[in-house]
Amino acid sequence: MKQGDVILTPVPQADGKVKNRPAIILREMPSYGDMLVCGVSTQLHHYVKDFDEFISPEHDDFESSGLLAKSLIRLGFLAVLPRSRIMGTIGSISSERQKRLLKTLSDYLIRNSTNSADSAKETQPEREAESSRRKQ
Repeated sequence: MKQGDVILTPVPQADGKVKNRPAIILREMPSYGDMLVCGVSTQLHHYVKDFDEFISPEHDDFESSGLLAKSLIRLGFLAVLPRSRIMGTIGSISSERQKRLLKTLSDYLIRNSTNSADSAKETQPEREAESSRRKQ
């Protein structure tokens, strides 16, 4: 198994249930070989503009993906899975699509981490003051 593979795996759903579904390996995580994956769904109405991607029969990598119908690659539907939970590989996406998915995700994380860091800095003095009050 490698980055860009389309796999079949039990994936936690938003409702807490676990279902076998396709996912794409985005990256192998360091040390333990766990895989960062994103879900793939035929529920196209979940599309998030400028974040998720469609993959369909008119795309060059659709046939090699092993998917059976037009699908949504959901970058916001992430999980880290041990290799032992992956049932198998059903196909792969193009290296171009793989790179694009990683860039979209990393751009989003970097862009939004700056805002979070600024918020944390603003609240740090408040937390320190509260901690001092509790010690008294």
